[in-house]
Amino acid sequence: MLAGLVIGLALALASQARWRLVRGLVTVYVEVVRNTPLLIQIFFIYFGLPLVLVKLPAFVSGLLALTLYGAAYNCEVFRAGLEAVSHGQHEAARSTGLTAWQEARYVIVPQALRISFPALGNNLVSLVKNSSLVSVIGMVELMFVANDISFNNFRSFEVYGAAVVYYMVIVLGLSRLLSVMERRVLAKSVA
Repeated sequence: MLAGLVIGLALALASQARWRLVRGLVTVYVEVVRNTPLLIQIFFIYFGLPLVLVKLPAFVSGLLALTLYGAAYNCEVFRAGLEAVSHGQHEAARSTGLTAWQEARYVIVPQALRISFPALGNNLVSLVKNSSLVSVIGMVELMFVANDISFNNFRSFEVYGAAVVYYMVIVLGLSRLLSVMERRVLAKSVA
């Protein structure tokens, strides 16, 4: 989640670059990731990369797939947040003599983060739910454990029912935490 946020922000900033090649590479990356199913991306990284590069363990493959997937979606959220900051803010930052780096760091990115926060929360919740897909490559997580227990004792209803409850507790807890954080972020921006 954190890596997807950091990479997403870096990609969003790169999408605002002056160089057409950099903007084009970011666009291609985002379009490829957003227009292919996450399950295919997981399979490509786990089964496809060993054919041309190196075999990665299931955990690393799953983590890489989820990070790259989350980064692409977060990139678009951050990009929208960056574009939502008024041009007057850019001009004001430049008129005070800030460099481009200082302008982004102290003026533009903090405002874009406040604007982007609700959508980033949605992406975070989706990523938690999508993490169940990495069980197909043998990465041990909640769904993998549920499958393992179900296959060993044939009590599918109880096992998958428990998995539903666990996911609901995790997602509802995360949603509540994000809601509290959002109120605090918005309260600071109003103050």
